[in-house]
Order: sequence, then C-alpha cells, then structure tokens
Amino acid sequence: MNQNELSKLDQLPISKWHWKMFFLLGLGLQFNGFLNSSGSSILADLVSRGWSNNYYNAMFQSAMMVGFFIGSLLGGALGDRIGRKYAYEISIGIFGILALVASFSPNIFFLITCRALMGIGMGMGIVLGYGTFTELMPAHVRGKWSARISFLGNLSPLLATLVGFLVIPRTSWRMMFVIGGILALGILIFIAKFLEESPRWYFKNGREAEGKAVLNNIVKSIETERGEKLHFDLSMARLEKITHETEEHEERIRFRDFFHGTLGRRTLVSSVTLIAMNLSLYTITVWIPIIFVDNGINILRSLLMSTLIMVGAPVGVFVSSLIMDKIPRKWFGVGFILAIAVLGYVYANQRTDIGIVTIGVLLTFILYIYNSFSSAVYAPEVWPTREKMRGLGIADAIGRLASIVSPFLIAWLLTDFGAKIVFLIVGLLLAICALILAIFGIETRDKSCEEIDDLLKKGNDSSKKNIDKGEMNYG
Repeated sequence: MNQNELSKLDQLPISKWHWKMFFLLGLGLQFNGFLNSSGSSILADLVSRGWSNNYYNAMFQSAMMVGFFIGSLLGGALGDRIGRKYAYEISIGIFGILALVASFSPNIFFLITCRALMGIGMGMGIVLGYGTFTELMPAHVRGKWSARISFLGNLSPLLATLVGFLVIPRTSWRMMFVIGGILALGILIFIAKFLEESPRWYFKNGREAEGKAVLNNIVKSIETERGEKLHFDLSMARLEKITHETEEHEERIRFRDFFHGTLGRRTLVSSVTLIAMNLSLYTITVWIPIIFVDNGINILRSLLMSTLIMVGAPVGVFVSSLIMDKIPRKWFGVGFILAIAVLGYVYANQRTDIGIVTIGVLLTFILYIYNSFSSAVYAPEVWPTREKMRGLGIADAIGRLASIVSPFLIAWLLTDFGAKIVFLIVGLLLAICALILAIFGIETRDKSCEEIDDLLKKGNDSSKKNIDKGEMNYG
C-alpha cells in the first residue's frame, strides 16, 4: 500500500467533492433517521386507535432493535468485504422497500415483523454511513464535519415529529411509512450514480489502481474548482511508521480478536459509548409521546408537545459541530453522559406544560450533542481502517442489545412504578457507562486514520512484550 498516496486525503482542502459526499451519505442517514424517529408518533397513534399498548410498544421497538443488531453485524461485514458504497446501497434498498410494505400492515404483528426487517437495513446504514464518512475527511476537521453530517442526519427527529403532527391526524400512521419509503428509494438512485468508494478501503484491500484513480479524480476536481495546482508533502514521517508488518498483522484479524487486547479495548469503548446513546435516545424520544398519552393528554396535544421538544435536536447537533474538535474526545463523552443522566431525572419531575417543554428542549439539546459525538464521531474514530466496519458493526450490535432489552424494562417500570423511576434507573445505568469511558477511553482527536492504525500496532507490540514478561495489558 502506498502511504504517500493515502496521505493526500488528509492534505486535501474541503471542496465540492467533500460536500457531494456529505449530502449523499447525509441524506441517506436522514431518511434512515426519519423512519427510525417516526416510531414515536406512529406508536402514539396506534395506542390511541387501540392497536397497541405498553407491551406491544415494547415489542415494536425491540423488534426494530433486533433488526439493528443483525444489520450492524451484517453491514460491518459487508462494508469491509464488498466495499462501503455497495453495502450502503443494499442497506437503503432494504429499509426503503420494507417501509412501503409496512404501510399495508393488516395488524400489529405484521407491522412489528416489518419493523424488524426494516431495522436490518437501518442498522447497516448507520454503521456504513458514519463509518465511511470518517474515512473521507481530513483528520484536523474530521470531528467538525462528522458532527455536521450528524446534524443533517439528526434533523430527522424534528422532521419526523413535525410530519407526524401534520399528517397522522389527517390520514393515519401508514402515511409515515409511505413518505419514508419513497424518500429512501429516491436518494438511493443518486447514491448509486454519484457516491464514490472510499480510497482508503481500496488501498487497504490491495486495489491500489482503483484507489489512485479515485484520488486522482478528487485532486483533479479540486484543482479545476480552485484553478491552481495542488502540491503535497508526501514525506510525512508519521505515515511512514506504518509498515508492511502492520498490514501482515491486519490480515490475521479474526472475530475473537475484537474481544481482547487493543481491539478489545476499542470494542469496549465504542460499545459503551453507543450503549449510553441508545439508552438515553430511545428512552426519551420514543417514550415521551406515549407517556403523554398514558397521562391523559390527547394525541394531537401529545404530538405538538413532542414536536416542540424535538426543536432541541437539530440545535444540539449543530452546536456539536462547533465544539467537537475543541474538547478531548474522552472527557467530552463522560461529561455529556452525566449531564443527560441528571437532566433526565429533573425532567421526570416536571408537571406543568411549560416545565415539560422547557426542560425537555434542554435535555434533547444535550442528548443530541452526545448523539452526534457517539454515533458520528467517536465510535467510528477509534477503529483502524481495515477493521473499521467490522469493529463498528460489532460495537453497534452490542449497543443495540441495550435497546432490545430496555423497552421491556421501561414498559414494566412505567406500568408499575411511573415515569420518575424510569428516568432514575436509566440515569444510574448512564453513570456506569460514564465511569467505564473515563477509565478506558481512547483519545482520537486530531489523529489521522493512519495514525490510529499505527496505534493498534504499537498496542499489540506492547501487549506481546508484557505477555512475555507475564504481565497483563489491556491496550
């Protein structure tokens, strides 16, 4: 592999090419998120129509998370095997088609089955969309731009609740699936035509000619755009550290290697980061409208309050793009996890409409800063390029396990104890996640993908030396 060629990616100025990749990947994530986030409005309507209850709601959410679990593993494996682009196309095709099928559901059980199958494509798409984007952006702006694509993708909660508020009372929940399916299949056409494969994936898989061709196309397009010749410093010492020995090690990576040593630490850190995101995100955004309906608030007022609260989502993700590269990644995560835990409990104690909406907006604001950090920036960043999609897929699947179990836990707590206990238990679980991240977190800010690859080799060399000395080393 020619590391000098790869170093160009971190020296390129942001250009129209980067913006094109941003919108193609980002809109795929946006329509993925629309179908995901529409679940809360759909469930509220299903409850009001007598189709569902707390336990069917839990089945609906857990079925999707089972699909996410399978999709995360499948997307990671396919992304590393057949390429980021083709795997991403498959993911969007799956959830786009299944959304249209779901709109014709004759009963709640058929709908839950469709939701599970949709989750496979959606889980694939999240891993592939965010993971691919981290490989295309220069290291010094990767956090900011990854947060920006998260902003585009995370406009979906506000968009979904707004569309639900406008559409569901006039039609029904079925129209949400129709709209989401059509949007997904529409963007798939553009992705198939215009999205380019990651050059890093080409180089890491021995396809240098194709990798160089993509790089040359990027460079030529930027030179045409700027009207000047680009010059590169191709003798970057930090990149020369990555040797043929590293690549030989990468060839031997097996599934079990993701659960010990330096890769095991990355699995732990990435998984805990995503567990915290799933616990908080799916508790707050999915169950809030249901809690409103259970407390006697009518469906129209419930959807209106939920829409107002979701204003905090895009604002939070936008702010994350301004601060992401200014704070060390590890402590960024720890701080925001603890903030969510505290605000969640405060929110559960609100009784007035003004208090619910005000604290709800603040909580959603903080939550979506963390959501941007976890799913778009940190969880993908900690992985070396060759293992990125498999590692991120495994971590995302582990994170989804929390989302499979938690709806049933929440349904039980909400039915027997009330909303306050729900947020108290979730807060305690989040505190545990913050502690683990504080102890084992890995710093990735300002590091190129190649430097992260090099850290893996150093960690393995250190582990081998300590094993020879009879010592333990966790990376």
